[in-house]
Amino acid sequence: MTTQAKRPKSQAGSERRFHNAQGAEVKTRDEAFAAQRDLSAEAVSTDAKLELHNGAVTFAIEVQYNPNTYPHVVTGGKISSGICGAPWDLTGGFIGETIRLDAKRTGQGSCATTITIVGEFQNPSAYRGTYGFDGASSSFKHTTRYQC
Repeated sequence: MTTQAKRPKSQAGSERRFHNAQGAEVKTRDEAFAAQRDLSAEAVSTDAKLELHNGAVTFAIEVQYNPNTYPHVVTGGKISSGICGAPWDLTGGFIGETIRLDAKRTGQGSCATTITIVGEFQNPSAYRGTYGFDGASSSFKHTTRYQC
């Protein structure tokens, strides 16, 4: 024998309310899930500041990513200091349970032309992994943390 608690009926009966992605109330479920044509660029891009640490070296990284994906797809950003030939433009990657950042040197100098940073998430909010230059990704160890 099983018992079930009866769900209390609301005063509105079976009336349902729907909201779209912006939080505005709409009349139907279809309107709630309809593609929004008036989305701003902020809706598909946000940013985070990271610091990569490798002993005495610290890279300042600004990552732009799509918060509507998971893992979050990197859509741009830059490594602005701490690395030879800075700045470096982020050209791709993702942030999730693991991280991968790919960048291309845009600054002056005789340094490598690309960098790849990889790592695994750890608490408190950081990634531990490796990075390398010109196609390598395991040359140097790092800890990359979110900058508060």
